[in-house]
Amino acid sequence: MWSSSLPAFVPFFAAAALALVTRGRLRSLLMLAIVTLSGLHLWLLDSEVLVTMSFLDYELLPYRVDKLSIVFGYVFHIAAFISILFALHVKDTMQHAAGLLYAGSAVGALFAGDLLTLFVFWELLAVTSAFLVWAQRSERAYQSGMRYLIIQVLSGVILLAGLLIHLKTTGSLKFDFIGIDHLGGIVMLLAFGIKAAFPVLHSWLTDAYPEATPTGTVFLSAFTTKTAIYVLARGYPGTELLIYVGALMACFPIFYAVIQNDLRRVLSYSLINQLGFMVCGIGIGTALAVNGAVSHAFVHIIYKALLFMSMGAVLFMTGKIKATEVGGLYRTMPKTAILCMIGAASISAFPLFSGFVAKSMIMAAAIEEGHKVIWLVLLLASAGVLKHAGIQIPYFAFFAHDSGLRPSEPPRNMLLAMTIAAVLCLAIGIYPQMLYRLLPFATDFNPYDLSHVVTQTQLLFFAMLAFVYLNLQGIYPAERLAINLDAEWFYRRFLRRVVEKLGRWIRSSDQGIRSTAEQRISRLTAYLAQRHYPTGKGAVIRPTGSMVMYIAILLAAYLWLLLSFPH
Repeated sequence: MWSSSLPAFVPFFAAAALALVTRGRLRSLLMLAIVTLSGLHLWLLDSEVLVTMSFLDYELLPYRVDKLSIVFGYVFHIAAFISILFALHVKDTMQHAAGLLYAGSAVGALFAGDLLTLFVFWELLAVTSAFLVWAQRSERAYQSGMRYLIIQVLSGVILLAGLLIHLKTTGSLKFDFIGIDHLGGIVMLLAFGIKAAFPVLHSWLTDAYPEATPTGTVFLSAFTTKTAIYVLARGYPGTELLIYVGALMACFPIFYAVIQNDLRRVLSYSLINQLGFMVCGIGIGTALAVNGAVSHAFVHIIYKALLFMSMGAVLFMTGKIKATEVGGLYRTMPKTAILCMIGAASISAFPLFSGFVAKSMIMAAAIEEGHKVIWLVLLLASAGVLKHAGIQIPYFAFFAHDSGLRPSEPPRNMLLAMTIAAVLCLAIGIYPQMLYRLLPFATDFNPYDLSHVVTQTQLLFFAMLAFVYLNLQGIYPAERLAINLDAEWFYRRFLRRVVEKLGRWIRSSDQGIRSTAEQRISRLTAYLAQRHYPTGKGAVIRPTGSMVMYIAILLAAYLWLLLSFPH
């Protein structure tokens, strides 16, 4: 067994190296075996682990295992295993290696005990994940991946700036509570907010995730944003600003998701909606709220992976993913449809499904701390997520209309990965204590309190009733081909126009400056030419005596200056 001080990211990087030199079944077995052994090793750790090292005059903690990091470590290993299993049929070496390096970078960030180590893995997350977008090998994927990479690297640059300010302010690089009481903490919060998809900073997610490969999107859904949630939970619990940021995140994606035609883009907006609940819980900051945020991140990774896998299976088998192009697939893909509905029930927080046992903790914490308006906002967001992810995804993909497509079920490895995720969704929902005992704070919370169950059941019932009514009345937004831009409009349209106009102004100004300069140079050249023509004054031959006279005059002036102004 590996040493307890062996950083948890090392097995992932080793598996990525082996993926580059192996093929076929051997590569598949090695990837699954190494991730499984790494997860078992983490599970069998007896106590907290702390590895220190010196760098210049600072003490670094490149590997720290505690209750907060280890619960994320468990679910990251589960997500990596499911994602690898789902992608086993893919013969693309780059995707396998990039996926493992990406998951390993996320794990490395989880167990970073200092901000410098966190920064290193923060940037590795950006670079390795971009390859999962480019792996689609289309022009749209290339452009989207470049935008994604620029924004992700920008997050790292901002983090480095905040880190240096924090170091100068506090004299420490240790990664614990940071807060926003000083400039370094505010700057780092902005960096973390980019990866957490804060409002206005979120469009990289909805731009890039739908352009990735069917298997790459499953990896992407699990790691980047949840790593950001982890660092917020460690560095900013109880930061009141996050309550309102989270509430806004939970609400605004609903309106964009409802009008989306691309079903993977619907899930991308849904992902931001769910992140809002987690951010809000971190902002509330009580033990119950942080437990709720962590548990919600845990279950969300699994059921969101299940939903992205089901849509990835549809895309893989049909080559289509738009609501206007698919439908009626339950006839030939019944297993995928059932598994998708389990994921939909989980994200909608139906009782006995995993989303219910996590989301109810955040809602209860909001009420306990007197945030009644926030509770109502989150309640509205819960109804919205049922409509756009709980109903819209399975309905339009499998039932809405008959597209005429008759694909078979996806490969067995894809079905097995979806089945594992679905079983976990049900197991955690039925027996939540298996999750609660892993949380950073001890809790006796009972999600199946009568008031929680009745409130959530009523909410879901009326939300479904509203969807059916709106759909029957023709009021619900119809599926249609369209491109919807939100915050990305600023850099994909507005800034592009600004740059184009600025470029035209610079070109026109440059032409004017060049023309003026050329005219003046031509005049100077003509003047000099005239002076030095054989008939010009500059070409006149003068006697030697004239030169002697000029030299004498200059010498006399020099002697006068020397005598008039002695040292």
